[in-house]
Amino acid sequence: MKQRDYYFDNVKFILIFFVVFGHLLWSYMDDNHIISAIYKGIYTFHMPAFILVSGYFSKGFDKKGYISKIAKKLIMPYLAFQLIYSIFYYVQHHQSTFKMNPLDPHWSLWFLISLFFWNVLLIIFTKFKASVSIPAAILIGMLIGYMDWTSSFLSLLRTFVFFPLFLAGYYMKKDHIYSLFTLRARILALLAAVTVFAGFYFFPGIHDDWLLGSKPYDALGNASVFAMFKRLGFYLINFIMVMSFLAFVPRKRYFFTTLGKNTLYVYLLHGFFIRLFRESELKNYFSPTIGFLLLGGLALLLTLFLSSRMITSLAQPIIEFKLSKTKKFVYRMVDSFR
Repeated sequence: MKQRDYYFDNVKFILIFFVVFGHLLWSYMDDNHIISAIYKGIYTFHMPAFILVSGYFSKGFDKKGYISKIAKKLIMPYLAFQLIYSIFYYVQHHQSTFKMNPLDPHWSLWFLISLFFWNVLLIIFTKFKASVSIPAAILIGMLIGYMDWTSSFLSLLRTFVFFPLFLAGYYMKKDHIYSLFTLRARILALLAAVTVFAGFYFFPGIHDDWLLGSKPYDALGNASVFAMFKRLGFYLINFIMVMSFLAFVPRKRYFFTTLGKNTLYVYLLHGFFIRLFRESELKNYFSPTIGFLLLGGLALLLTLFLSSRMITSLAQPIIEFKLSKTKKFVYRMVDSFR
């Protein structure tokens, strides 16, 4: 029996940890240059790497029923959590009127709708060679920033800004990944990562909104022709940092490896905890120095908790619209009381 390749399970778990960690760090960005640099450094690779890996696993997009399957997997939980988040914000912020707009994704839900569109875009872009389609996707990603109306509507801005990474992931082969595991590649990866983090530390004026891909150039204060070339520079940083991250992900099985398949649960559920944390007094107990390490521990605990068997079993009906895990969990609970 062929042994399972644990590498991508580890990739996904570590990335979702960085997603949670980055969202926790946001509250302290203005307090410390080091935290600000680390936050920005994390944002150069955590979602870009998720996007690239998603593209890597989308090679079967042209199979019969694939698009309808991916629509069910992504659009249904998107709509469900769009409603849940609308209710959550209504209660949390004591809003006078309830609003639910399915065309304007709440917070982190942009990824679901963009991931669906990325798979659809493959139908068009893969009709051409990578040497044509990837430059074309980059050019569109550079130009889309001049269109203000795309910023929130169906996450179109982020869809086109990050599509080059998804498309690059689609064209990547396993040999490309394995070539990162050499000593030379890892030394270069480490130097590149240190350089990027140092750049953010010594040049704190680089705004993190450029890394989010969610605002048009006008909102970023740079609507000139040079803005598109600045976007190109961030593409280069994204790709270098993604490759640097992938070079250091372990390939062996660890205690967290099997939880890598539950990243969607963590991604959809952690936002409620983050929002409550940001508006609570709890965040005041974390200092900018030692608090950084404690936040890392908190992020790890939250990631482990939300990817656990108990949480995935309880949340499966609203995320996967299935009951298989829920039934097993209930049966185990009943048996334990017998």
